[in-house]
Amino acid sequence: MLRDCYPYYLANKPVTGPADLVVTNKFSGEPITRVCLADAAAIDAAIGAAAAAFGATRRMPAYQRQQVLGHVVRRVGEQHEELARVLCLEAGKPLRDARGEVTRLIDTFRTAAEECVRIVGEHIPLDISPRAEGYEGIWRRFPVGPCSFIAPFNFPLNLAAHKMAPAIAVGCPFVLKPASATPVSSLLLGEILAETALPPGAFSILPCPRQGADQLTTDPRIKLLSFTGSPEVGWELKARAGKKRVVLELGGNAACIVDEGADIARAAERIIFGAYYQSGQSCISVQRILAHRSAYEELRRELVARIARLVSGDPMNEDTFLGPMISEGDARRIEEWVHEAVGGGATVLCGGRRHGVFFEATLLENVDPTMKISCREAFGPVATIEPFSDFREAVRRANHSVYGLQAGVFTHSLDHAFYAFRELDVGGVVINDVPSFRVDSMPYGGIKESGLGREGVRFAMEEMTEIKLLVLSKAGRI
Repeated sequence: MLRDCYPYYLANKPVTGPADLVVTNKFSGEPITRVCLADAAAIDAAIGAAAAAFGATRRMPAYQRQQVLGHVVRRVGEQHEELARVLCLEAGKPLRDARGEVTRLIDTFRTAAEECVRIVGEHIPLDISPRAEGYEGIWRRFPVGPCSFIAPFNFPLNLAAHKMAPAIAVGCPFVLKPASATPVSSLLLGEILAETALPPGAFSILPCPRQGADQLTTDPRIKLLSFTGSPEVGWELKARAGKKRVVLELGGNAACIVDEGADIARAAERIIFGAYYQSGQSCISVQRILAHRSAYEELRRELVARIARLVSGDPMNEDTFLGPMISEGDARRIEEWVHEAVGGGATVLCGGRRHGVFFEATLLENVDPTMKISCREAFGPVATIEPFSDFREAVRRANHSVYGLQAGVFTHSLDHAFYAFRELDVGGVVINDVPSFRVDSMPYGGIKESGLGREGVRFAMEEMTEIKLLVLSKAGRI
């Protein structure tokens, strides 16, 4: 299924080089393929090619951009199972989740194909006072220019798509750096894009060392940087990005509130998914569960029972729910954080142990909120649970975090739903589902340490465009 080596893509064309990166099977740890690494000269050439291509990409008619996006939708549909299995191998993602990610990528590109033909503006009446009589205005959006994208390992196809598809839709050329742990899926997208009529230089996909991100951050020819990853790296990149626009999606430690009278079985089912799917390696994974005292015992009992039934193992097996973490180092970090919490008085209700690159689905209670497993982003299959008596207090506790990406609330109270919407300090509030819920057309992003700007196709397109105003005077002749 995998070839021995994959080229990178520089100015729409495959390129091989002397240096390469070994990609491993995250379940077995064995090498499965190699990808060619771009050096500083290749990155500089890619940025130069993007800058040169901007004149052509910005003038592409909408129907041509739509054709490019539609081609990706068709070709990914034809390669659906192949791409899912690549994700399964290089990311350790269970096969059912991998198939779901490929389906979401199709949704992302299909939505971009729809949105690219409806980038609209407005007519503005300017005659608000006598001095402006005879004037009127029109505004519309224009692409900002070449973009640099840095994508993460946890959704290597769809989160790359959330950067690439909007850029193509608005006419921005781009250079993408995929995560070093999971570069193959992005390169397969490059193969598909290379089949299209995008102008030369419109895209480059460059696996490269971390220092390669420096060029993508600081080069003034780049007009927008979009980064998905850790807060530590993201804010550092923003500080060094100069005058370019920056969009950051940086993660969180999402809270999920289960209110008095909520459907416990439904809440438990969805929390299991939200906390443990793809081993909790999601920015909106359920990490902190707050349950009303009237529901606490039943919810805790239901969660423990359901966790015990989760199947862990080879992600290529159809019944596997819990696959490996991206690396043994990450599994060891989670192990250390759990041990720290237990040393501080926490109780392990289930799980809590590491097996090589695997970490068991774990539920903790009595966790001191200052412990890392509570106050930092775990990015692993661990959740904490605590009771509350007053809904407003639950919201205050949920807000007691440096992060603010998404939150979930299970409630039958419309008043509580809208109170949560008003008062939770997050970018998105999901009622009667987990914060892990995401549809690829919705605005997605956070506040505080969770970042700035929004993804979600139409909203990413707005980030990648700027408003230009035309003022018309009826006094003159045109």
